[in-house]
Amino acid sequence: MDEVEEGVVEVLREVFAQPDLVVLPSTTAGDVDGWDSLAHLNVLFSLESRFGVQFTDTEMGSIQDVGELTSSIRTKLG
Repeated sequence: MDEVEEGVVEVLREVFAQPDLVVLPSTTAGDVDGWDSLAHLNVLFSLESRFGVQFTDTEMGSIQDVGELTSSIRTKLG
């Protein structure tokens, strides 16, 4: 697991207050209790803060799973 993947997992565990949350690239909002639209925004804002990146409105609405989140962050970090 690289630094981006580790950071994404840490943010998800913090946002959902589940320190043992199992996070895979295929994990979706439907896989995590409490991951509704408000929590989705909280996840994205927390990731923006953690990595110093910014998601567009389009990205916020189109990212479907953790793999896409991680890929998007990697692209933004260059």
